[in-house]
Amino acid sequence: MHWIAGFFDTLILLGALQGFIVSALLYYNSRPSSTDQSGGSGALSRRLLAALIFLLALACLDIFLMKQSWSTSTTAGAVLSAIIPLIIIMPVGPLIFFYIRSCLDPEFRISHRQRIHFYPVIIDLFPYALAILYILGILSGIIPNNVYHMGDFIDTYDVYSDIPRWLSLVIYLWLSGRYISAAAREGRQDKLQWPKNFVRIFSIFAIIWLLFLLPYVIPRYSNALIDTLDWYPIYLPLVFMIYWLGVKGYFISYQHTVEKKITRPPLQEDTVDQTILVLKRCMEEDRLWLDPGLNLSLLAKHSNIPPKTLSAVLNQHMNKTFNEFVNEYRVSEVRKRLLMPESRALTIAGLAYECGFNSLPTFQRAFKAILGLSPKEYLSQHGGSMRNE
Repeated sequence: MHWIAGFFDTLILLGALQGFIVSALLYYNSRPSSTDQSGGSGALSRRLLAALIFLLALACLDIFLMKQSWSTSTTAGAVLSAIIPLIIIMPVGPLIFFYIRSCLDPEFRISHRQRIHFYPVIIDLFPYALAILYILGILSGIIPNNVYHMGDFIDTYDVYSDIPRWLSLVIYLWLSGRYISAAAREGRQDKLQWPKNFVRIFSIFAIIWLLFLLPYVIPRYSNALIDTLDWYPIYLPLVFMIYWLGVKGYFISYQHTVEKKITRPPLQEDTVDQTILVLKRCMEEDRLWLDPGLNLSLLAKHSNIPPKTLSAVLNQHMNKTFNEFVNEYRVSEVRKRLLMPESRALTIAGLAYECGFNSLPTFQRAFKAILGLSPKEYLSQHGGSMRNE
């Protein structure tokens, strides 16, 4: 059986090394370059994926080092393992959620307010900070040597800290699933396959983790569980995820870069002008933006212009995405109606739905992006009032 454990340990070490390499490559490719002047969500998504894979690789490295005799039988090894944080799991959930958002929303940025999602990392860092204080207390003579076995407390803490870690992962997976569903309702099916698979893989891991966690947190079963299965039921799936995320994520990143490098023949000027006229007619005369299910395919069918031509004109000549273009008309109509006396009987959400938006968060993001104000702030500045949302 020792050779099986040795084989598994080697897989875990190789997974950690693979994770470090891929995360470094993804982070390096996230830097602005001549092929990606915008920096944009492509760069942000690569940085978030790099950070996520790096944390998974750190966890794999930790479990490998725990099995090395020098890390437990020598004073230096024990001190290093106590003060160097390798198990940092609380940021994984927020990284997943923000990664999904960055993949689906080209304009998404992590604001200062959103960084609060990463503050629970203190749950991961607390035992290491406590160990450092304990060691300093012993070295300074404030704490008598061997008056208390700090290792016993940290071991117990590590057992129960997995509960908030698991809950955090599940909550952010749920939020990610909701965001994907909202994107599907907005007609962004062309971007959904990778995010769906991404969330699905982590959801499977969350189930595996729960099946391991339930007996692990019960004192009478935890030691028997570790003695029988060790940590392999958790860390072998982590290794698989590192390889899968690394290869697939880097491939998607590379594909995105290559697509940006491909130069397509420029559209004729008369084609561009005619397309812009048709687009404006579809919005201003036909008022297609009132349809909550409007997407690029429906617009192409209505205008008899190929989707690629519409997309090229919008992106390259009007400097807008399809959603930005359509939402400008919707926000403009909402803006007019907000100040009309007859609209005061409506809620802001009801008004947004009447003007073609299919979800309140989408409307709020679009309104703020276009006008720089929230709907309530806009009303306040213009002396209007409406019922609460």
